[in-house]
Amino acid sequence: MMTYPELKIGDLTVKRPIIQGGMGIGISLSGLAGAVAKAGGVGVISTAQIGFREPDFEEHPAEACRRAIGKELAKARKIAPTGIIGFNIMTALRDYEGHVRAAVEAGADLIISGAGLPLDLPGLAAASRTKIAPIVSTERSAAVILKYWDRKYHRTADLVVIEGPKAGGHLGFSREQLEEYAEYDDKEYAEKSYDDEVKKIMAVVRKYGEKYGCSIPVVLAGGIYDRAAAKHAFSLGVDGIQVATRFVTTEECDADIRYKEAYIRANKEDIQIVKSPVGMPGRAIMNPFMERVMAGERISPKKCLLCMKGCKPSEIPYCITESLLHAAKGETDEALLFCGADAWRAEKIETVEEVMDDLLQA
Repeated sequence: MMTYPELKIGDLTVKRPIIQGGMGIGISLSGLAGAVAKAGGVGVISTAQIGFREPDFEEHPAEACRRAIGKELAKARKIAPTGIIGFNIMTALRDYEGHVRAAVEAGADLIISGAGLPLDLPGLAAASRTKIAPIVSTERSAAVILKYWDRKYHRTADLVVIEGPKAGGHLGFSREQLEEYAEYDDKEYAEKSYDDEVKKIMAVVRKYGEKYGCSIPVVLAGGIYDRAAAKHAFSLGVDGIQVATRFVTTEECDADIRYKEAYIRANKEDIQIVKSPVGMPGRAIMNPFMERVMAGERISPKKCLLCMKGCKPSEIPYCITESLLHAAKGETDEALLFCGADAWRAEKIETVEEVMDDLLQA
């Protein structure tokens, strides 16, 4: 049930202004992305260790992941031949450049990039039809990225994704900032406190849109779980919303059913801010694995798969690839179960179409 305008990203028209957030490892692959694109939104495949099912993954992880990028896009295109499909590529990945180049070569419609500042993304995607979008969480990060792109590459973003403090996975805030936004249990207060930042970011984006004589669409992410949250987001003047957590408990999501059931079983107090091995704060469901980590136990990596920049296997408390692979395989007691702040609200398995209809109802 369409109640909001189409989302325009350059020459791309998204009939229903919803971008499905990228979730790795193996949570948003071709199945989910294809279904969202077929339903009129933007389907997004996460490239984080995307090659984990390739036979040579452990021996040649970089090559396996680059190969899998093309394979997953091709499978998603079969589901949604005329749909809009892109990739979420974290700048924190050690083979970031290889992933971007592989996505461009495969013919991705869009690359959304965060988990750091994607300063070199325009150069890597140059001379291609692939649209590029940074993920930002603060006015400062938006200003730094767009200023750098303007000065070095003489271009601007095709889309900007604002990711708020209620998002899942790695977060673009310090723990202190997250605590500040969640200082009161009053949900409305927390949302309003971030609304001001959203408006400041939009002002920065408008400035560069005016300079380049174009309209740069802005999409808001983080904590958009139901139609009330969607309505609130659009009331701020954004052009679309990005939704991830709500899509986990869909039939089409690529996650193991036991991962989906972990969301359905979770209580509000089970969802906590945790520390990633590479120092970034993240949001996840507490489980036996995370309780061990939070208690100070070190879980030594079995084998380094060269996933993240700055990771020192001899020093990290646990391996993020190993823990996320356990999640992808449904081994939920041994896994890092990334989620958004409202994951505890999941009550049943839905379809992608049902979720999108619900979010966009008046």
